[in-house]
Amino acid sequence: MMKLITLFTFVFLSSAYAGSYPVYSTEYDPGRDPFIDGKAAIELATKTQRRILIEVGGDWCKWCHILDKFINNDPQIENALHKTFVILKVNVSDKNLNEKFLSSFPKTLGYPHMYVAESDGHVIHSQDTGEFLVALKYSKYKFMAFLNKWKIKPINKLNESLK
Repeated sequence: MMKLITLFTFVFLSSAYAGSYPVYSTEYDPGRDPFIDGKAAIELATKTQRRILIEVGGDWCKWCHILDKFINNDPQIENALHKTFVILKVNVSDKNLNEKFLSSFPKTLGYPHMYVAESDGHVIHSQDTGEFLVALKYSKYKFMAFLNKWKIKPINKLNESLK
């Protein structure tokens, strides 16, 4: 019986986390079309009532890898991130600058860079990820504060705060 419970727990956790995110949420791929991926992200964000976090960077980017490791090695951060946002990774590299897609976005100071968008794709915030650093390490406190600031608040809580 214990083996069955352990197996169920493993299968449940594996399906809940590993591989459950769309490919456009997990990798920078110069061959992907951000317009097509963006449309899919909008559909998913609308369906799940989340905002979209557009993360711009590339496999060449050291800080992109450090940020991914920071997020993926902390289940609390990873869960909060994916509960708050649909992630859309957009590649910027010598192979594909994605200039057409990024032409209407505010300029970045460096990479990785994040843009917060409503579920309809309208960008409402530009975020320099350097602001999450403390002593050249990503700060859990600062990153979680960012997530809390941009998560969609339930309507009933908004109505209560207006009273």
